[in-house]
Amino acid sequence: MPFRVVVKGAPEAVLPQVHAQADVAPAREAAESMARKGMRVLAVAGRECPMGAEAPSQREDAESELTLLGLVGLYDPPRTEVAEAVRRCHEAGIRVLIVTGDNGATAAAVAREVGIGVPRLHVVAASESITDEELDRLLVEDDVEVVFARSSPETKLKVADALRAHGRIVAMTGDGVNDAPALHRAHIGVAMGKSGTDVAREAATMVLTDDDFATIVAAVESGRRVYDNVRKFIVYIFAHTTPEVVPFLVFALSAGAVPLPLTVLQILAIDLGTETLPALALGRERSEPGTMKRPPRPHRQGVISRDMLIRSWGYLGLVSAALVMGAFFYVLWRSGWTPGAPTGDGAALHHAYTMATTATFAGIVTCQVGTAIAARTDHAALRDIGLFTNPLLLAGIAFELVFTAALVYLPPLQDLFGTAALPWDVVALVATFPFIVWGTDEMRRARRRHSRPDAGSAEPVGPVRSSGRP
Repeated sequence: MPFRVVVKGAPEAVLPQVHAQADVAPAREAAESMARKGMRVLAVAGRECPMGAEAPSQREDAESELTLLGLVGLYDPPRTEVAEAVRRCHEAGIRVLIVTGDNGATAAAVAREVGIGVPRLHVVAASESITDEELDRLLVEDDVEVVFARSSPETKLKVADALRAHGRIVAMTGDGVNDAPALHRAHIGVAMGKSGTDVAREAATMVLTDDDFATIVAAVESGRRVYDNVRKFIVYIFAHTTPEVVPFLVFALSAGAVPLPLTVLQILAIDLGTETLPALALGRERSEPGTMKRPPRPHRQGVISRDMLIRSWGYLGLVSAALVMGAFFYVLWRSGWTPGAPTGDGAALHHAYTMATTATFAGIVTCQVGTAIAARTDHAALRDIGLFTNPLLLAGIAFELVFTAALVYLPPLQDLFGTAALPWDVVALVATFPFIVWGTDEMRRARRRHSRPDAGSAEPVGPVRSSGRP
């Protein structure tokens, strides 16, 4: 009995198998037109085999001398949130490349629809044939985003290796078994949780439970927020080293002529009591405005930088040290103290000395409050994030102030920590310290914003799409 052979596939693969007498030029133009509109195009062809004919034993024999039956265009629109996610990638200095098995015109149309290819888009129509030299040339041009069309899994692996060789941080997405090597080779492999295979999920570093490209951008922002909050925590902790060390330096350099401005138990009360909760609360700070508009940091940059140390020890720390030492000497001098005068137990100035060390202790705590508020941002102004947007920090500050008041005014704790009740004028003095510490740092950041509006250093980072549909 007669039988029919039906073939479907990419137009560039099917149309050459149509019998020579047929004019396939209109079909090629129609396929290209559909592809330029973002459609995936399939060509359908067939041929009738006469009665008694043997079925072809080879695929090449079956798929020859075909008659074109038609073209099928499939349009899968990108999700509405992808264009915004791509825009945020560009603002953050992230290149988005597409590595896909689709036709180049189809992939390019989809890329342009979601904003990929700004300012320039380069389409590699036959990625399998691209040489290493051509690949290197494309990847080093940071202002070009590339669509690698008609790609195989080996192409994805090749692109990931080339990007790594040029010092880029690579995030590769994929869902199939064949994507696993590229997902494993990238710095960050991102597998699809819904549509992805178990092999892809095992090879990936991160699994998207919603298969949404915008989730990757959200993860980048979350990562930047966590990194920034770790740095804020460090700035806050380091800033108190200076006002805690300076009193001992003054005591040592004066050869005891200036009594010790701070006791060991008071330092422990600061390090283990008052600063702990605000420091932890800084880890829950929201993203600073402009977080996704700054370039990626160099991948060799550590968490602690020179600017952080200068800010902690040189600005916040020195200002705090000057304030607390000023409060210490203010209490002593108002009581008639002179350098070298005895302040030990039984001395006439002993109570004044106890109040002076208490003023130093209370001054460091109030400086902590100003430091905590200042450390909430590295570049932006406090008004941009709002004073009340981190309720945990406000609770931590309230705790340290209550804790400090208990140590200063409750007799059992006074005996334990060597403190004394402070008069109203000293309380009013140390109450200004948070505003001075925060204000000086706010002015420093304002100068930085004026001189370096786009602070940061660029180094391209590339999430590499492995699908024609973001």
